[in-house]
Amino acid sequence: MAFRRRTKTIPARTPGELDAMQAAGEIVGRALQAVRAAAAVGVSTLELDEVAEQTIRDAGAVPTFKGYGGFPGSICASVNDVIVHGIPSKEIVLAEGDLVSIDCGATLDGWVGDSAWTFGVGKLSPEAQALSDATEWVLHEGLKAMVPGNRLTDVSAALEQATYRAEDKFGVELFIVDGYGGHGIGREMHEEPYLANEGKAGRGPIIQEGSVLAIEPMLTLGTEDNEVLEDDWTVVTLDGSLSAHWEHTVAATANGPRILTQRY
Repeated sequence: MAFRRRTKTIPARTPGELDAMQAAGEIVGRALQAVRAAAAVGVSTLELDEVAEQTIRDAGAVPTFKGYGGFPGSICASVNDVIVHGIPSKEIVLAEGDLVSIDCGATLDGWVGDSAWTFGVGKLSPEAQALSDATEWVLHEGLKAMVPGNRLTDVSAALEQATYRAEDKFGVELFIVDGYGGHGIGREMHEEPYLANEGKAGRGPIIQEGSVLAIEPMLTLGTEDNEVLEDDWTVVTLDGSLSAHWEHTVAATANGPRILTQRY
């Protein structure tokens, strides 16, 4: 008896659709730059949220995060031991040495861009700086696997292996946050498939030319374990250790990975 095996693939976008996604992604990049420029001692994360929203709307786009699943902000502002999904608040005021992760999305003409980065307020401790630098490096090493013909978990494995190498390169012990990762993206912010930040290569749907993923390593200095606070959004490290989060929306093309959320 013959069996037919259906090959699953990650949906492909046309060149024009990728250009449209990049237009949205570049607005996200500008919003992130504006937020970083505004981040200073004494500034609240709610003020940063207002900067991001204004930047996005001035560009003719809509903040994707605002109202998404009931989320109140245009950015996720996650400080120090907050991993992801920090709610912007006038009560959270930045201080010297804070490690700040900003995640932002914008929707333009029905297409979504999603990106995150981590930076310091003033001078960071050497450990905090190494954590952020390592996470950024892991992102860029991992996204190299975003090429046609690879499978989904080839990206996961690349991220995991890069994390191990980053420990030696940056001189810090790193922990991959458990239970959170990247995702498909297009006309919705979160589309299938889920992209784990670690795993064995060679599994999952095939990456096609034009497939797009939001790739987002999240690393900490102390533990992979985490919990969600009572607000049902804010995710923190269980031991209070610092966390960093870097993300780009990336397309697989015949010419290699194409970052759609460049920050010029």
